[in-house]
Amino acid sequence: MRFLVPVVLLLVAMIHALPVVGVLGATKLTQMYGFRIEGASLEVLMRHRAVLFGLLAAFLAHSAFRPSLHGTALAAGLVSVVSFLALAHLSSSLTPEVSTVIRVDWLALALLVGGVVAHLFRPSDA
Repeated sequence: MRFLVPVVLLLVAMIHALPVVGVLGATKLTQMYGFRIEGASLEVLMRHRAVLFGLLAAFLAHSAFRPSLHGTALAAGLVSVVSFLALAHLSSSLTPEVSTVIRVDWLALALLVGGVVAHLFRPSDA
């Protein structure tokens, strides 16, 4: 049971690391999200988004090995996933690729909720 939170954090880190390849440019972003990245401004914003996902993934992975950071990492993962799912819910006409991201984020949410429960109900000596 003591390995549940670290495993959750590593799995969610891997999910958050997937968009990092978007830093390679508009072609990769178009492949990932199913819409053309038109204009330098949108490309810069989307590539920067990829970098931020990399930072979050690195933090989640690092936190898996630092029990003192488990709560903070779980919260950061939840903010990321829940905010995306809420924004996606408010949107319409999403591409099939973005719909896939939504399904993966539902999986991440389930993992994170399980991690939070395990974290909150861990033995007092852990």
